[in-house]
Amino acid sequence: MDAPAASGRFTGSFTQQEALPGAAIDAAVAVMRGGRLHRYNLAPGETGEVAQLEAEYRDWQGAGYCLALTSGGQAMQIALRACGVKPGDTVLTNGFTLAPVPGAIEAVGARAALVEIDATLRLDLDDLERRIADTGARFLLVSHMRGHLCDMDRLTAICRAAGVSLVEDCAHTMGARWNGTRSGNFGIAACFSTQTYKHMNSGEGGFLTTGDAEIAARATILSGSYMLYDRHGAGPSAEHFARARYEMPNCSARMDALRAAILRPQLRELDRNVERWNRRYRIVEAGLKGDARLTTIGRPRAESPVGSSIQFRAPGFSQAQCRALVDAAGARGVELKWFGAAEPAGFTSSHQSWRYLKPQRLPATDAMLATLFDMRLPLTFSEDDCALIARLIREAADEVGR
Repeated sequence: MDAPAASGRFTGSFTQQEALPGAAIDAAVAVMRGGRLHRYNLAPGETGEVAQLEAEYRDWQGAGYCLALTSGGQAMQIALRACGVKPGDTVLTNGFTLAPVPGAIEAVGARAALVEIDATLRLDLDDLERRIADTGARFLLVSHMRGHLCDMDRLTAICRAAGVSLVEDCAHTMGARWNGTRSGNFGIAACFSTQTYKHMNSGEGGFLTTGDAEIAARATILSGSYMLYDRHGAGPSAEHFARARYEMPNCSARMDALRAAILRPQLRELDRNVERWNRRYRIVEAGLKGDARLTTIGRPRAESPVGSSIQFRAPGFSQAQCRALVDAAGARGVELKWFGAAEPAGFTSSHQSWRYLKPQRLPATDAMLATLFDMRLPLTFSEDDCALIARLIREAADEVGR
């Protein structure tokens, strides 16, 4: 736990995660003592940590197949390739997301066509229909950005009617649900991240899940299986590799045994941690609603989120006031990110910064991002910390808005 908050100022860290569970530390030590860190470096008859993790995550997610990878970004690149994206293809994605999403599209040689977001930060499904018609795109990499699920029933109906293959970026929605169905179980493939700031922490890492055996086989070969696909814990049977083993390039994106070992105990605690995040989220959200200058983001009744971060807007503020709000909150120990800044900062950027893409006009998205703020809610924060942080943000907004 961070140091206790001083009166009038928060003294905790927005980047400090909880310590790994003792079981994770013990498992990591056991792997290091054994020296077999590569996922395929196994003793005869041994089922390695990575294969066990894949089977456990498959069962937890309720997916047909699971592949453990080096990062969520690699999961997206491999998913796109495995689903049939070719160089020059158009792939639709959110105008509001983080750089690894358009980066994955660019990395496989495809072209990203950006879709507007609505007032709740979710994909604008009316604009999606227009973009499908205008571009003829047959792939959508939907980013559940900052944990906000759009109407997944309507989204899947749109994709099905238009013949669009849906791939889900679930980096921010591991454990979230829409009408009771887990995020990641709507499209033909889903990608998850276990980077430090996500819902399980292995520094870097990720998963690809799918219910399609052919996609799972292609993804496994792409990950760099060296034809050792029979050593996977949640992969398809051997006949599905008949073509993939000759056609898919080796991208060397395998998860190692050390990361798998520390993730398995965390998976067992994930459902409990989802509720812990949501309690913190609700406290901050309730506190921010006390200031007329600030607007929180609505949550649909069908959505069961994971509140590991919170977003809010200051719709009446100018650019100068938005900058001042970041500074005023920072002076009180509260670290806010602002998506309306002209230059990218840390993990925060907007589509104007992705200059490897063709420039695209997104007036609705730009208007939303101009006054949009973002804040992490690590589990090292106590519930009292969260109440204090909300009060300090309100004080900062009052100072700037006078």
